[in-house]
Amino acid sequence: MAWRRAPRFAARLLLLSPPPRPAGRRGIASCIDPSAGLTEEQKEFQQVAFDFATKEMAPHMAEWDEKEIFPVETMRKAAQLGFGGIYVKPDVGGSGLSRLDTSIIFEALSTGCTSTTAYMSIHNMCVWMIDTFGNEEQRQKFCPSLCSMEKFASYCLTEPGSGSDAASLLTSAQRKGDTYVLNGSKAFISGGGDTDVYVVMCRTGGPGPKGISCLVLEKGTPGLSFGKKEKKVGWNSQPTRAVIFEDCAVPVANRLGAEGQGFSIAMKGLNGGRINIASCSLGAAHASVLLAQEHLTVRKQFGEPLANNQFLQFWLAEMATRLVAARLMVRNAARALQEGREDAPVLCSMAKLFATDECFAICNQALQMHGGYGYLKDYAVQQFVRDIRVHQILEGTNEVMRMIVARNLLQG
Repeated sequence: MAWRRAPRFAARLLLLSPPPRPAGRRGIASCIDPSAGLTEEQKEFQQVAFDFATKEMAPHMAEWDEKEIFPVETMRKAAQLGFGGIYVKPDVGGSGLSRLDTSIIFEALSTGCTSTTAYMSIHNMCVWMIDTFGNEEQRQKFCPSLCSMEKFASYCLTEPGSGSDAASLLTSAQRKGDTYVLNGSKAFISGGGDTDVYVVMCRTGGPGPKGISCLVLEKGTPGLSFGKKEKKVGWNSQPTRAVIFEDCAVPVANRLGAEGQGFSIAMKGLNGGRINIASCSLGAAHASVLLAQEHLTVRKQFGEPLANNQFLQFWLAEMATRLVAARLMVRNAARALQEGREDAPVLCSMAKLFATDECFAICNQALQMHGGYGYLKDYAVQQFVRDIRVHQILEGTNEVMRMIVARNLLQG
């Protein structure tokens, strides 16, 4: 849905957007300018996201990481701009924007705090799943409070014994009258224990993907509990815990779609999730290129700025080239997904594979260019490296992305 079809979101942006700036704003060279090729409307909400990242997220990024703070109030401020349900329909509080618009926003927000933006991307995916596959009663019950981020959501697919082999999940839901009795556990759940709504894939039938259904649980359900808060390398502004179900009684009315449709729902959610997490990687890489560019200019060795060293110039040029290539691939996949094209799932996998691999390499190279300073927590580049590393693992590992692409190439 075009941005102009979301009047409430458009009005908020018109009130908050600064006057238009020329290309290359904020000292960004035109060759890596993320606004290149965008419509004027897209440039407006991109600017709002950049400004929010600069003012509300970047000043606190290091503290959120060090103290492991889940910045609930900051995310609620972002939701006031329409970022709590970006590609959710407006009638339940969403902004009704496209997948490309969503990618643009997440890339911009991620320059301020990649970890927090990544959680917001997962939250948005969950709301979209309820909006898309839920009935009208479910949409009206869950979506408005999730779009405003009065409540937060978690996506529950991975289990201790089923990661990449998601279709082998064991969490069971036995139907007894008007309820399902849920037993099992989920692992590595972003927001687990702190969030309010859990979109859970569980087994209601036989083995394999066709035996999986999707249930929505609310925090406080008897039998729902959580493991210890995990200590992670990065992504420290969002808690990660196991989610445990012990005879949880969940109303049948909380099932999204039909029985056996859960795996399909999960995979369709992940198509968008892969674009979202790739977009977060773009933001981290973009910020890291700018940090490297600045460091080369101000740091002197052998009596002259590092920027005069041709080897480092070539490195910087390669980083910028890989960034723009990744951005183009992600935006192409986002358009394909929005259009419902048959090749969209494989393009999403290709974009996630390429962007997360290349953007991690960019961030890591930026750290190397900082020398010893890059390894100090006083310098933001090390946090981008730590936060972005997991993007090559979640939403489907990059090894699985290669399997999806190869299968598509060879199936004919």
